[in-house]
Amino acid sequence: MAASGKIFSLEGRALKLDTAQDLEAHIGPLRAMADVEEVRILGNTLGVEACKLLGEVLATKKSLKVANLADIFTGRLLNEIPEALSSLLTAILNLPNLRTINLNDNAFGLNTQAPLVAFLSSHVPLQHLYLNNNGLGPHAGILVADALSALHAKKEEARNAGQDVPYLETVICGRNRLENGSMLAWAKAFRLHNKVKEVKMVQNGIRQEGIEQLLTAGLNHTTELRILDLQDNTFTYKGAKALARVVPLWANIQDLGVGDSLLSAKGSVLVADALGKGQNRKLETLRLQYNDITSVGVKGFASAAKDGLPSLKRIELNGNKFTEDDESILALQALLDERKQKYGGDIVDEDAWGVDDLSDLEELDSEEEEEEEEEEEEEEEVPPEEKAEKLVKEAEEAQEQPTVQIKDDEVDALAAKLERTGI
Repeated sequence: MAASGKIFSLEGRALKLDTAQDLEAHIGPLRAMADVEEVRILGNTLGVEACKLLGEVLATKKSLKVANLADIFTGRLLNEIPEALSSLLTAILNLPNLRTINLNDNAFGLNTQAPLVAFLSSHVPLQHLYLNNNGLGPHAGILVADALSALHAKKEEARNAGQDVPYLETVICGRNRLENGSMLAWAKAFRLHNKVKEVKMVQNGIRQEGIEQLLTAGLNHTTELRILDLQDNTFTYKGAKALARVVPLWANIQDLGVGDSLLSAKGSVLVADALGKGQNRKLETLRLQYNDITSVGVKGFASAAKDGLPSLKRIELNGNKFTEDDESILALQALLDERKQKYGGDIVDEDAWGVDDLSDLEELDSEEEEEEEEEEEEEEEVPPEEKAEKLVKEAEEAQEQPTVQIKDDEVDALAAKLERTGI
């Protein structure tokens, strides 16, 4: 976070800035800031000409470290966004200290991804990427992941030339419908960027085969990982088994989110057993809501918390299938309360400690248990070659998605210009 005197902000003012003149009325203070480190433009809507002017001004700010450009295209036409985005990203590409870019809540999708992809593949100083809720879809998801893989090569080239280059540490890419089709590409990106510390890919429609690929062929290489949030995707027993295989590799993990992911009753037991091995001693928060976890799984997590997770402060288990007075739940509550009293300090954030509110627990259904066993058997029967072929097919299908032709002839030229721009 930059010092307050080095921040320029128009955050949340709901300004409609269509032209350069519209923006000029607000940008005077930014022009005057020789050492600005952070700009916050989020929560306004900018047209092509306004973006061109903003880009021109930002291009002169060599001290800029953070560009928050979230939610700046609300209400804009599809054919406006590529040129507007390209004007901004072309301008900031050569800023040597720009390490954080936030493009959350901008509707890019497949039709407007070209300037984004060109920027991500070339901006060597990139350290923290926020790309949440952009409507990417699996095809654009592949292109973004491939851009990050290309960026790794450029970072390595710059390091070999003696430059001080930061590693990519943060990747936030949730609510983007990445699906299974883009997981081969994302696994490769994380295999390369193996110094990443925070990954959040929530609500992406990733199913168990994609989760397995992401975990066992990508994130298993990220041994410095501290925060992982894959909530609201679909694990099932297959994904839970993959998670159990790789979680012991993350010795620095502090926050693990796999809630609302259908871990399954037996899958959750595998995860609990893995956490109980004592390889995740820095884990503080474990998010497991709505996963069909039963009393057996809760017992496993209680045992893991006691013997293998000495730093655990918070566990979220609402929406699962056990009773509120389960012995293991009571043991967990007592253990975490004891830790809070011992380590919480004088000012305690109650939401960071204990077991969450268990107001939405479900009853265990014997028929569902039988169905789960059948599903596990079916999953186990799929050979590795067939799994790989399925993911490759889904990736190919994603890349064959039709696109809407943008009728702005300048878009391709702008994208090409961005690709030619170098650090």
